[in-house]
Amino acid sequence: MIGDFSAGNYRFIPSVFQYSAGAAADDGYEIERVRFDRLVPLAEGFAVAAKYIQEAGRPLTAFCACELRSPAAFSEEGFRAFNLHYVKTLSEWGIFDGTTNPVARSNVCPEFDPPSEPSFYAFSFTRPTTSKAPSFVIAGGAEAREGGGTYVERTVRYRDLSPEGLREKVRFTTTSQMENRMTAFGFGWKDTTGVQAYSVHNFHHALVDELVRRGALRSGLTWHFARPPVVDLEYEMDCRRVLRETVI
Repeated sequence: MIGDFSAGNYRFIPSVFQYSAGAAADDGYEIERVRFDRLVPLAEGFAVAAKYIQEAGRPLTAFCACELRSPAAFSEEGFRAFNLHYVKTLSEWGIFDGTTNPVARSNVCPEFDPPSEPSFYAFSFTRPTTSKAPSFVIAGGAEAREGGGTYVERTVRYRDLSPEGLREKVRFTTTSQMENRMTAFGFGWKDTTGVQAYSVHNFHHALVDELVRRGALRSGLTWHFARPPVVDLEYEMDCRRVLRETVI
């Protein structure tokens, strides 16, 4: 099921209260991705994003995706507490209605030189365009099945760091998370302009069969030496098709 967030000129894949599973610009609009040259604390990042979006002549509701960095992986309870804090700004911007959140997101934890507090790495927003080219951002997804239950119950090969365990985690994330989400929008790997992976484990043995042969690396791969945001998740990915990218 695809939701329509007309106030932001984009569609989204409904997921959980803290984020959507992906956002795609409406016809006549494109997504611009803005990456910070250095990590910026959450409140400051929201303020900079608001200024940038408004100076581009767009409403704050055009905010459609963000990439965050956190000091360390959260417990399930800690992750929920962080998310309740995070969505307050989205509520103030008229994006989160208390139940449905259209904004796609990734939030990972650098293994080295982590920020002292949750911080912005990048954000994306929609803007008008005359181009017919589509653009989308797929939210970060790890090796946890969606639905009810704890992460312990939903995690693929829970705490299994063997080569085959990591391979299955990569396979699940590639197919059940990234591919299923892109398919919901009518896209596939052939449409992507950027793919990112997040892990502190060596998953090179899975690259050829689980990523290269599937066409996932048509634009290469950016590997961030970072952990997913919840303890005992080991591998995460996100991907996008964005033709306008800026570093500030």
